[in-house]
Amino acid sequence: MNTEELKSAAAQAHIVASALPFLRRYAGATIVVKYGGHAMGEDVLAGEFGRDIALLKQVGINPVIVHGGGPQINAMLDRLAIKSSFIDGLRVTDAAMVEVVEMVLAGSVNKQVAGLINRAGALAVGISGKDGGLIRARKLHRTKKDPDSHIESVLDLGFVGEPAFIDTRVIHALTGAGLIPVIAPVGTGENGETYNINADTAAGAIAGALNANRLLMLTDVPGVLDKNKKLMPDLSLAQIQALIADGTISGGMIPKVETCMEAVTLGVKGATILDGRVPHALLLELFTDGGIGTMIHK
Repeated sequence: MNTEELKSAAAQAHIVASALPFLRRYAGATIVVKYGGHAMGEDVLAGEFGRDIALLKQVGINPVIVHGGGPQINAMLDRLAIKSSFIDGLRVTDAAMVEVVEMVLAGSVNKQVAGLINRAGALAVGISGKDGGLIRARKLHRTKKDPDSHIESVLDLGFVGEPAFIDTRVIHALTGAGLIPVIAPVGTGENGETYNINADTAAGAIAGALNANRLLMLTDVPGVLDKNKKLMPDLSLAQIQALIADGTISGGMIPKVETCMEAVTLGVKGATILDGRVPHALLLELFTDGGIGTMIHK
């Protein structure tokens, strides 16, 4: 081994040794990962994601994956010439559209995500929230206030739902058998109807029901930014309330932090919003001092 090869090998050994305290910290822990955004759409990042999840399993962590699929749903709707509309970032979903949503999320996308992990050497099983009664859903109700009259009206989003109850038995059965659950966010209503559920919301509810050690939400932003656009690495529930009130946290970041707050309230030790565009984002968050995203905790 020449000098350069020795330096490279020493650097690799140092990385492994540095990770040891974190491996001990998370040994046997359940970590829920919400997978979506650019991390899901780019081949190189997708391959790295599959290998990172396989590595987590190999070192004794129990990863549970909840994935989105908005761009893939849009592409299929375009192919079928079905027009869609959104209210406050949520897709209005009629009876015909919910069939397409389920076909894409629980079909092609779900199996593609499971395939990424399987190709990396782990054993992943793709399921939907309907399998084993995992996600029992209710219709999501939203209201909108008229800016002039200040009168609130109820918005009908169709078959858009939210988790009412998470039955974790199917997840425990899979993880107990050494498998990695990959979950599509569709659920079943009390009358057997199918509901499309926001993937962030589903991941938060599942993490809470599992009493997971961590919830990691891969997004297309570094995390929660202050008014100077600098990353805030660590936030408490009280701090978030203040940041929403003064407008620092706004727009699409509000539902993400609210999902994290709900998960933490349900017992998750820490929920992190991090940039899935960064190579090996999961490993950097879990196995380095400080991580790379914004961790929300009590």
